[in-house]
Amino acid sequence: MSNNRTTNTFSLGSRARRIVRFVAAFVNPLVLLIAGRRWMPVVGILRHRGRRSGRAYATPIGMRPLGDSFVIPRTFSDNAAWYLNIKAAGGATVKYLGRTYELVDPEVVDYATAKPAFPRYELLQFRLIGINEYLRLRISPLPIGERVGVRGLNPQPQFKEVA
Repeated sequence: MSNNRTTNTFSLGSRARRIVRFVAAFVNPLVLLIAGRRWMPVVGILRHRGRRSGRAYATPIGMRPLGDSFVIPRTFSDNAAWYLNIKAAGGATVKYLGRTYELVDPEVVDYATAKPAFPRYELLQFRLIGINEYLRLRISPLPIGERVGVRGLNPQPQFKEVA
């Protein structure tokens, strides 16, 4: 029996993860100043809640719309805090091109599924660093605050802009 699910080959050790977190602490606040704006199609703001702490986070992250959903490259495999938080909550909120979307139904998809969402140059970059898994989140048809079943989302959350 074959498993159609692919895995990311991009993996960091604990020392590299500490370095990435250290750099992100300085870079992310700057990126948050431009992410999610109408003229910035590469980076959006992913708003999610800590699965254990309950803290609200705003994470600048590459994403693209795909039909009635968004796809996000899983840059740090299944160990990324933002991914674990979204999976635990069942969704997140995204600001992309100046609009805010509530997203639900997180699902890991492969390169072939996500490919139509990204320009060729981005796909090439992903392949070069070994990213071949993406998180797809469906846009919720219900307005923020009227949806039931996704833990950790609040109609008017106060998010701390940290990685």
